[in-house]
Amino acid sequence: MQRVPTLEFKGKQHVYAHHLSVPYRPLVPHPDKSIGAASADAPSADDNLIVHGDNLHALKALLPRYAGRVKCIYIDPPYNTGSQEWVYNDRVNSPLMQAWLKEAKPVDDEDLERHDKWLCMMWPRLQLLKDLLADNGSIFVSIDDHEQWRLLGLLEEVFGNQNFVATLPFVQNLAARPGKWLRQVHEYVQVFAKNIEHVEFAMMATDEEPVSDWERDEIGYYRQGYGLIRTGTGSRREDRPDLHFPVFVSTDGSISLERSSPSDTEVLPIHSNGDEARWMWSREKIRRSLTEIIVKPHTKLGFQLITKVRPNIGETFSIKPRSLWYKPEYSASNGTNTIKTVFNGQRAFDFPKAPPFLADIFRFAAVGPNDIVLDSFAGSGTTAHAVLALNKEDGGNRKFILVECEDYADRITAERVRRVIRGVPDARDAALREGLGGSFTYCTLGKPIEIEGMLTGAALPPFPALAAYLLHTAAGISAGEYDLWPQDQDGLFYTSDTHDYYLLYKDDEAYLRSDAAILNDVRGKRIREASRARGRKAIVFGAGKYLGQRELTDWGLTFSQLPYQMHRTE
Repeated sequence: MQRVPTLEFKGKQHVYAHHLSVPYRPLVPHPDKSIGAASADAPSADDNLIVHGDNLHALKALLPRYAGRVKCIYIDPPYNTGSQEWVYNDRVNSPLMQAWLKEAKPVDDEDLERHDKWLCMMWPRLQLLKDLLADNGSIFVSIDDHEQWRLLGLLEEVFGNQNFVATLPFVQNLAARPGKWLRQVHEYVQVFAKNIEHVEFAMMATDEEPVSDWERDEIGYYRQGYGLIRTGTGSRREDRPDLHFPVFVSTDGSISLERSSPSDTEVLPIHSNGDEARWMWSREKIRRSLTEIIVKPHTKLGFQLITKVRPNIGETFSIKPRSLWYKPEYSASNGTNTIKTVFNGQRAFDFPKAPPFLADIFRFAAVGPNDIVLDSFAGSGTTAHAVLALNKEDGGNRKFILVECEDYADRITAERVRRVIRGVPDARDAALREGLGGSFTYCTLGKPIEIEGMLTGAALPPFPALAAYLLHTAAGISAGEYDLWPQDQDGLFYTSDTHDYYLLYKDDEAYLRSDAAILNDVRGKRIREASRARGRKAIVFGAGKYLGQRELTDWGLTFSQLPYQMHRTE
């Protein structure tokens, strides 16, 4: 079981609340509020999404389709400054937690437990965001001084301190009014990887590097980067024994992880003082990146291995971005002016981030033309604006998923996206004036799928929603619920490389009380033959069965009982 972190605060210890047991609630599309959604019965499963609802429930609703698929997450949660109220309201079932959280009470500077409550709000959401993030993905979280160090500790608990990437200060208001001692001109972005061994980051285009500083090989331009031996903290062999292994250099200068000739030179990671060290890269990454390593003679080691640094795209010269982010277009005033332009001069939202700032985050996060970006504190919709602007710029098909719980989700968040898609006549930017293009499906959250409701028949989910839920929870497979409809009379709804998945179900009490919802001899043989013909095993979800375990085993069927037992054998 994962360790639950605690925080020492004003002489008391409070445990972060998980609250991950919230019921699964399917997404319900609203074509009238969408752009590009054909109908309520057939929304685009691969469309951009704007979800109106509590992000704890919405993130769980996204798991069946998007677990492990999101390349970059950017969130801008409440900063908990104490100067404005925000409401903590997870509707948890525990009476003890309800009493402690004082459900729906505003959290302000008079609340001595406001930091604990903020952490309790963030903890389960970060857990779900981690599940949605791809193995090579990264998460960026905006914050200011009020919760910066608490957020860092929380992110280390959820993602692991080994996956920490950076704390990025960014200048967002050079014209800030003086405070008591300083002008507060910056905020922070905390950056973590899902898996530091697989994460991808890109360099940023620049005009600082002249062409003469670059060399060229059969792949393209490059220049010398850092040594492959880890230095500094965590660089000893005992810190990562799995990253201490030999690399072999042949007489022609090529490298390999296996000795191919007696004349090959074995190179081990050794510090200049003779201590055993570790490589920066794993065996797998070195094997994939042999063309990205420079071999240079070394007096002590025989050879030194150095990485190649390449331009980001084609022949566009790029460098690693600095740890302090500043561009005039990142400013808070640019974010506000953009909103005012989109909404005909009205300041429809306070303190929106500037689209160029988020666009650069997504560039740095190596969000490719077909990758997914998620923002579960969507606010005014700047994330969608930035993603659509990148697509307009390079013809990409990046996808955004926004979640917003507030009442303005339709009239501000989604409306902004509608306007930038169609075009903003008064915009100075030609692309925005023309329209960034794209589409999205606007969704709310449906009724929860709860065992108690299914047992009583009070809440029976539609077939695709239950199928998506079962597929994810039972098999760990992510698929869109609107792709999962019964394909034949026996309820086949999904086929993987090894298994066929069947669901004997209709959201109707009469059906679930009838023999039609039961796996019997005739249906079992039919499923067995169909799956055998496809070379797969069959998994059947149903309200009941008339077959014994011996027959199921002999036929290669796995039966899983639904949490609905109203059927009675007559």
